This record gives sequence, C-alpha cells and structure tokens, in this order.
Amino acid sequence: MNQVFHRSDRALHLGAIILAAGASNRMGEPKQLLLLDGRPLIVRAAEAALASSAWPVVVVLGAHAEKIRPALARLPVLVVENSAWPEGMASSIRVGIATLQQFSRTLDGALLALCDQPAFSADIIDQLIAAQRTTDRSIVAARYAGRNGAPALFLKEHFLALTALTGEQGARELLNDLPDRVASVELPALAHDLDTPADYAALHQNPEKRSDPR
Repeated sequence: MNQVFHRSDRALHLGAIILAAGASNRMGEPKQLLLLDGRPLIVRAAEAALASSAWPVVVVLGAHAEKIRPALARLPVLVVENSAWPEGMASSIRVGIATLQQFSRTLDGALLALCDQPAFSADIIDQLIAAQRTTDRSIVAARYAGRNGAPALFLKEHFLALTALTGEQGARELLNDLPDRVASVELPALAHDLDTPADYAALHQNPEKRSDPR
C-alpha cells in the first residue's frame, strides 16, 4: 500500500538534493558559479533549499567540483561528488538519494532541484509541499513549458525507482508517465533556465525572470 500523508498528519520530513554536476559545455564556463545578484547560482539554489523546511540539503557536484566546492564552504549543506557525472543526471540523482538515506532513515521523501533556474526559491518548495498535502499524490512536480520538471518532490516509496535511473533523462519519465501519482503545480517562471551565454545575458535584461531564493 502506498504511504499517504494527509494534511492533518505531521509535517513531512524531506531532504533536498541540488543537482549541480554538469559540465556546462554550452555555457563555456561553470554555470554553477555565474553570479546573480552578487551570489553564485549554486549558492542561491542551496540557500533556497536551506530557507525551506527541507533538511538535510545535499549538493551533488561532478565536473568542476574543485572550483565549485569553495563557494559552498560556509553553508550547512552536504557536498558530495559524483564521479559518474558524464553518464548524465540520473547518476547524480542516485548519488543524492544514497546520501540522504545514509544521513537519515526517517525521511518521508526528497526534493530534487537544479541550480540553473533563477526563479527557484523557498516559496516554490513550500508550494510543492502544500500541493502534496492537498492532493495526497506521491510525486509533486513543477509544470512549465507544457511538461512536468524539476523541482519535484518524491515520497520515499519512489526512492528505489530513483536509484534505478540511468542516462541523461533523469526523472523525466517518472514525472510525466505516472499521471495517477503525480500532482502538477503550474510554475511558468521556472521555464527560464541558464544553458548558454545568451540565456545569462537575457536574464540581466529581464530581471522579472529571477527571484530571491531566501
């Protein structure tokens, strides 16, 4: 039987995983360290998770880990390195879930998030948690550009499936191929991510595409 958390139950004990292992080939430099409002993107994403009820916060690094790690030194996050990062996002999800499970066996679920969505914030995490309470679905995902995507909340019944993922697609199939188990929250601002120098330049010209994660 699926584990269900109703609004009247205790608060969910969620961990957060920030996926930040990519090589940023299209950007030409580690996008995790691009500055926005004076803070690196990876710091903004970690601060958003830390400002929410999620704990612990795991940051998965891979490519450029030696350059990125110092930016996180002052934050109370668990930084882990994914040596299999060239495989794709699934490998980082596996590492993140394994780290959360090692930290705590009492987690009710996990939030998966990216570091390159300027609109990502603690408020968005709260909206996903609220949607889980309202719908009792075991997966809650942000919806933008016509699809479900990250950030997304998974109750622990999906941990086995998450640790079995392979390749570049990450959790996309889980988010879009299980309609009876997935609740969607319309969050169009999250469609703006940073993959290229043009994306980064456009963000500075259109500050409404960002939010303060704290």
